[in-house]
Formats: sequence, structure tokens, C-alpha cells
Amino acid sequence: MLNLANVHASWNPWIPFGIGAGVIGIVLFAILLIIVLVLKGYALWTAARLNHKWWFIILLIINTIGILELIYLYFVAKKWRGVPANSTPKA
Repeated sequence: MLNLANVHASWNPWIPFGIGAGVIGIVLFAILLIIVLVLKGYALWTAARLNHKWWFIILLIINTIGILELIYLYFVAKKWRGVPANSTPKA
């Protein structure tokens, strides 16, 4: 007969595949945390420097794991396309 008390006691939802996956998960989480904090800091600094008040407030309040920060930096502030933020295309 299967003893369900022992099976349930050994199952841990936070470490699904044993201790090794838990350590890998913690390391991956730490790497993701560092990346998100750097992106958020850079996006907030850029929004403040360009005087984008509403973008600064949105980036400060909403946490999207770096997605909104990348959208702001790439499309709004145009940081990674080589185009100055306040430039207008010449006809």
C-alpha cells in the first residue's frame, strides 16, 4: 500500500525537480533580477534626463520584468538605434 503522507511530505512545489533545480532556479532568478534592475534604472534615468514625466511615473510604478523598459528605450527614447531622442527626420 502506498503511504501518501510520505509522498506528500517529500514533494515541494518550490523545488520541482530536487535541490539541483532549486539552485539553478535561484541563480537564474538572481541574473534576471540584476538585468531588470539595470534596465529599470537606465530607463528611469533616461526618462528623467529627457524630461518625460509621465514615462518616468509609469516606469516607476509598473513592473513588467523589463519589457516596458525595453519598449521605452528602443521606441520612445531611441537609445539603441543611433537616433537622437529629440531629432526630427529631414525631408
